[in-house]
Amino acid sequence: MTNRVPKVVVIGGTYVDMTIRCGQIPSPGQSVHGSALSYIATGPGPNQAVEAALCLPEAGQVHLISKVGGDPFSQMAKTSLAEFGVNTDFIYTAKAKNTGVVVTLVNAEGQNAICMYSGANSALHPQDIEAAEQIISEADVCLIHGQLPEAAIVSAIRCAELHGTKVILNPARPMERSGQQDSDLPIEYFSADIVIPNLDEAADITEHTAANIHTAKLIGSDLVARGVGAAVITMGKRGCMVIDRVSADHIPAFEVELVDQTGRGDAFAGALAAYYAVKNDVRQAVKFASAAGALACTKFGSIEALPTKAEIIELLQTRET
Repeated sequence: MTNRVPKVVVIGGTYVDMTIRCGQIPSPGQSVHGSALSYIATGPGPNQAVEAALCLPEAGQVHLISKVGGDPFSQMAKTSLAEFGVNTDFIYTAKAKNTGVVVTLVNAEGQNAICMYSGANSALHPQDIEAAEQIISEADVCLIHGQLPEAAIVSAIRCAELHGTKVILNPARPMERSGQQDSDLPIEYFSADIVIPNLDEAADITEHTAANIHTAKLIGSDLVARGVGAAVITMGKRGCMVIDRVSADHIPAFEVELVDQTGRGDAFAGALAAYYAVKNDVRQAVKFASAAGALACTKFGSIEALPTKAEIIELLQTRET
């Protein structure tokens, strides 16, 4: 990576993760006592923004566009992000809603039950994106997570395209399409410079019935034919496939001791955006991002497990030697 300081804008949902440890997960009508409680800001927005900030040399070069509620959790999330050097000026507040929450119950065997409430994330509107047009226009990369209202995502893609800002899109199904079988996504999604679906998501978008490492190249080629600049299909421990109009290449995963894979995808996306903001080399960016994703699996948690740039470079050097 060069010495020039890049700017990254992340657009993604913000949640508060509340985890309660208990002897057993209650059945309907049953009450149990918890033994521990923790809560921390999480979600694609905070996690990816923090990872991008950890990979950049100066604070304040990563902006998060998101929405929180009119409750105490909103300030907690902003304070946590600011501590990592993420600019929170465009984290909007929907006063009539609550901040998104993920409640996780974990039993003595490590099994869990999760309930997710989208809260204020469902209130991110195109007007919010338009109000942040200036920072999008100044950014090198706009990293967008698709699990938000579709109109806001489309507005963000159009805004970035208008100003020549590179777009990296995780084409997760928009909120209003959650649970639907319809795989058609807005045409704007296919104008992204890079899309980063996992293999199942990519197969769903392209309506392929078989999603495996052998069909990943074909699925990626389909996405490129629809207009995306490059398709980066993530396959967990099997690595990634990078497909563009030039070639299709397999990037192997890093072998690490797996502890918790919660933050893998967000670490990958944030590190990819940070690298690609400086150097227009998709394959090198994917190698950097793959190392970040692997390192995130070696610790428990989400934000607290995200690796620094120095840690990522150290892991990359082990592969070169």
